[in-house]
Amino acid sequence: MSDIQTTDLEPRRQMSRQASREIATRLAFFIAGFAMSAWAPLVPFAKTRLGVDDGVLGGLLLCLGIGSIMTMPAAGYLAARFGCRRVIVASASLMAVMLPWLAHVHTVPTFMAALLLFGAGLGTLDVAINIQAIIVERDSTRSMMSGFHGLFSVGGIAGALVVTGLVWLGVGIVAAAVVVCLAIAALLAVAFPHMLTQGLRGDGPSFAWPRGTVILLGVLCFIAFLTEGTVLDWSALFLTRSGTLDAGQGGFGYVAFSGAMTICRLFGDAWVRRLGGRAMVVLGAVIAALGLVVATQIPGWVPALGGFALVGVGCANIAPVLFTAAGRQTDMPASLAVPAITTLGYLGILAGPAAIGALSQMLGLASALLVVAALLLGVAAGGRRLLR
Repeated sequence: MSDIQTTDLEPRRQMSRQASREIATRLAFFIAGFAMSAWAPLVPFAKTRLGVDDGVLGGLLLCLGIGSIMTMPAAGYLAARFGCRRVIVASASLMAVMLPWLAHVHTVPTFMAALLLFGAGLGTLDVAINIQAIIVERDSTRSMMSGFHGLFSVGGIAGALVVTGLVWLGVGIVAAAVVVCLAIAALLAVAFPHMLTQGLRGDGPSFAWPRGTVILLGVLCFIAFLTEGTVLDWSALFLTRSGTLDAGQGGFGYVAFSGAMTICRLFGDAWVRRLGGRAMVVLGAVIAALGLVVATQIPGWVPALGGFALVGVGCANIAPVLFTAAGRQTDMPASLAVPAITTLGYLGILAGPAAIGALSQMLGLASALLVVAALLLGVAAGGRRLLR
């Protein structure tokens, strides 16, 4: 009788363990978005404290991206060597500790050092949580990646709201950063027991250039992230320069984009299970391209905001499907493939807006955004070929 009871209990234990891992993974994605976006409201205070102009500040802010890209290639090896749990906790803790420092430093060299370390934590954390997500999704045998990335977006909204709200209530920026630091520590404590003690195992070096299918995955990820960076940096300027909205309302374009993306990611897993990853990439890229055409070619603020919302709908589930594909391809170990496409994605965020600025000077901003739409149609063609 006891043997029968033990046999019945084992599947329940496995299901409970899997559910706990899923929750821990969602918390890890939330923490990453929460920590990253908590920095954004602190930027104007850093500019005033350091006494630099916009041009110098822009150059300094590149340190975040540089720090991220420097650590991403080795993050897969670290997760395989020490386990996702240790890497996630260490990198998230580094970001948390850097936030009060970033809110306090008064010299450019120390600010650069803090931002490099903050970016290093972000880059390592981004790779580690996606590796954990690939393993958890693989063990569950159902699509989950879009939901994980949706929690990153929710965390991003929460982090910006928490810091902005605290500052608005009169809390000092250093104290607000400490509150965020303590919140991250509490969330890590909840997720810690259920995080994975292993990573994606693979033979070979700690870093390798992408090859085979991973090259195409990386290019598609580069364009998807380039689109996100373009909307972030250029949507407000387009809306105000075209006379669609005044300067105080220009940010609504990115609000429409990010809100639509968050909602669609939270529902994305069901769509992926119903339509398949290939259809999600192809349809998503076409919808995003259509959104840019609507936003730039149809006059009025309603089509413009609706167009940017369509871009969010289309882009929402492209990256999650690509990360799942990186975990399943066989051209190179997943522990190397995931950092490779993540690094290329971040390069898209960094290089894309600058390229759009150069194109805008030659062609005009609306035409430059249409170039991005054409690249998205390339994603649709590449996704159809890749995921076949």
